[in-house]
Amino acid sequence: MTLTKIWSAFVIVAFMVGAFRMATGDEKIFNRMVTGKSSDRYDSVFYYGLGHSEAMGLSATYPELLKDYGFFATDRPEQATYLLHDLRSGDSLQILRSNYPSLQVETYVGIQSKLVRKVDGIIETAKNAVLDIIFPLIGILTLFMGFLSIAEKAGGVRLLSRIIWPFFSRIFPDIPKGHPATGHIMMNFSANLLNLDNAATPFGLKAMESLQELNPSKTIASNAQVMFLALHASGLTLIPVTIIAYRSGMGAADPTDIFIPCMIATFAATIAALLIVSFRQRINLLQPVILGCIGGISLLIAGLVLFVVKLNAQEAQAFSGKLSNGIILVLFVLIVLGGLYKKIDVFDAFVEGARGGFETAVRIIPYIVGMLIAISLLRTSGSFDVLIGGVKQLFGYLGADTRFVDGLPTALIKPLSGSGARGMMLDTMKTYGVDSFAGRLASVLQGSSDTTFYVVAVYFGAVNIRNTRYAIGSMLLADLVGIITSIWLAYLFFA
Repeated sequence: MTLTKIWSAFVIVAFMVGAFRMATGDEKIFNRMVTGKSSDRYDSVFYYGLGHSEAMGLSATYPELLKDYGFFATDRPEQATYLLHDLRSGDSLQILRSNYPSLQVETYVGIQSKLVRKVDGIIETAKNAVLDIIFPLIGILTLFMGFLSIAEKAGGVRLLSRIIWPFFSRIFPDIPKGHPATGHIMMNFSANLLNLDNAATPFGLKAMESLQELNPSKTIASNAQVMFLALHASGLTLIPVTIIAYRSGMGAADPTDIFIPCMIATFAATIAALLIVSFRQRINLLQPVILGCIGGISLLIAGLVLFVVKLNAQEAQAFSGKLSNGIILVLFVLIVLGGLYKKIDVFDAFVEGARGGFETAVRIIPYIVGMLIAISLLRTSGSFDVLIGGVKQLFGYLGADTRFVDGLPTALIKPLSGSGARGMMLDTMKTYGVDSFAGRLASVLQGSSDTTFYVVAVYFGAVNIRNTRYAIGSMLLADLVGIITSIWLAYLFFA
């Protein structure tokens, strides 16, 4: 019911904001919400520029950002809708305003309040959800669940379950000793930790299916399922390699300078998720085994931090790639060798598991499409812009430093859409500069958590859970801890 209420609220709020914008003069808003495409220029606007955007502290790539929103420069004032200036134009500005009275005058900064990113409407979103997400996911699930089937038949998953049982028995008390679910959960956590996104989802879906076998109420989330998803959605990752790659590609002086803040922020979100759910489930975390495991993970993270900070951007990316891809290949070889040692038919076992991966991918299509449609409506209606503008005004009224608000779009969209948050991060770096406070903060926020609503829709949808209980609230609260920690770290490291 919680997910139903949230999904309905997204749709209703988006429609209300769209209707208000229609009433105030945006005649194309409903077209964008339904049939809009991010790649066309049907809604383009031209502007005539005076001065330079850099004079207002903006990035040199700011004109490229404006193009992303459908604003294109022209050297013909009569063709332009907007006249943009940098507050230093003086007489030239007055002459143009008198000669072309229809021009709407804004500064390069002021025009940002009128920018609305051209994103796909619900029709294109539904199509692309299948083409860009489901089709690739079918292949990935088929691959990893095929190998996972071999590992299960060879006893590898049960072996992993016995190894991690002392810790998992404390935070997952409802899982019987030796149950395969603990092995599946550990494989998911390990994939997340090593930034193996392609492996994390198949292992996570398999973990949810294993936990569903133990669930006495098949439509209500169990304690173990809530704990698993809360920890999974906290997004603990050792090396944010994709963020480093984006920063490097955009010319950051030190692309890896966000590594330590990202690591600390995502670790804080994970610990917050563990504390919040443990409190709701009355799990005592002050046990030697739990404290020892958390301490061991902390030491591992600290050691990796000390190693990676000595590397440059290219070396850090190369190290991450070798580590991640090497682990996948070694894992596959060990699984096959284990299957041969146990004298099982490894190819038949692979095919059997792969068939299950295909069926799982098909089963979650409605959940993915439904969630992405609601998110599309929020983005195309401008609901996010309204929220962000309100937050900035609030903190400005309170007299607080509002620099952090420029990075907040990434944080606000991250629980809803990973690709949307990535777009917002890139927008922020383009607007203010990749090495600006806002650009660095957006990078840290991007690496501080996972896409909560997407995770809930996919994972609970895969096992037909209708009542998610307190899962979403706990996950969003952990996200909030990650956001607050990210902002604090940004001021500590970059202010």
